[in-house]
Amino acid sequence: MTIHDPANAMPIKPACSGSCDCSNAKSLKPRVEPGRVVAEDQVSAHGAAASSEVNGLWRRSVFRIPGMDCPAEEQMIRLRLADAPVTTLRFDLPGRTLIVDHGGEAAAILSRLLPLGYGAVLVESEALQQGEAPAAAGANDADEACVLWFLLAINAVMFVVELGAGLWARSAGLVADAMDMFADAAVYGVALYAVGRTARHKLGAARLAGMLQLLLALAALGETARRMLTGATPEPLGMVGIALLALAANVACLWLISRHRDGGVHMKASYIFSANDVIANLGVIAAGVLVGWIGSPWPDWIIGLVIGAVVLAGALRILRLR
Repeated sequence: MTIHDPANAMPIKPACSGSCDCSNAKSLKPRVEPGRVVAEDQVSAHGAAASSEVNGLWRRSVFRIPGMDCPAEEQMIRLRLADAPVTTLRFDLPGRTLIVDHGGEAAAILSRLLPLGYGAVLVESEALQQGEAPAAAGANDADEACVLWFLLAINAVMFVVELGAGLWARSAGLVADAMDMFADAAVYGVALYAVGRTARHKLGAARLAGMLQLLLALAALGETARRMLTGATPEPLGMVGIALLALAANVACLWLISRHRDGGVHMKASYIFSANDVIANLGVIAAGVLVGWIGSPWPDWIIGLVIGAVVLAGALRILRLR
């Protein structure tokens, strides 16, 4: 067994709820309890994995990934490892841990994860005993696609609604939140397209989504800058009303996830994903209230810049995939 010192791990994201004990730097063993493993998917190993199987080089490695706390980042990791010699991926998003059954050395898997910028650190890696080598098995693609279609539809509709309302209400916050909705829809769309397809198709779809997300993020930031230069004051009631509708849409996503918590789309993890969207919605609502209270557009501009920057960072992470 080889042990990697996690002392150089990147800081845990502020969004961490603390339930994963990730602040305990002395613990090398991640706590992945049976009830808390939020995603387990066995993927095709293709030619590289087959070669490793022949050579008997199967290993089971555990990675601590501080920046991984939602299905969007999980999908980026899956795409990154799509053509690696991997047979099984087990995600524990609340615990920020990933268990990988793979061929070859753990350092090769880590080298694929590092460019994503999530702060991946190897916790431990051990060789599998003879007979322990995992057999690839197909995921329940039909169930996964069904839930993804619902989530994609909700986010796509709200992208159109928020974008139109943001332009009408002259709200930079609503326009930026619409881009966040598009970012979510793009991730689900890539996941749908990727079901049953090759790694080349997956990466191609991810890059297309990343390019569209990048253009929309720049457009949102540019629109915010334009409104700051012209001094345009948003309509506070419109801001609050549409943001409440977006909040209701994300609550609907949570309800949908709760009804399929035992499905193949890693539902417990999606709670965290939707919670991030809820925070953005609440930020726009708070900005709308402040605009109406103090009579200044600055709260709207600030929330627009913050959300736009988050969407831009997500687009750049997608485009770094190779």
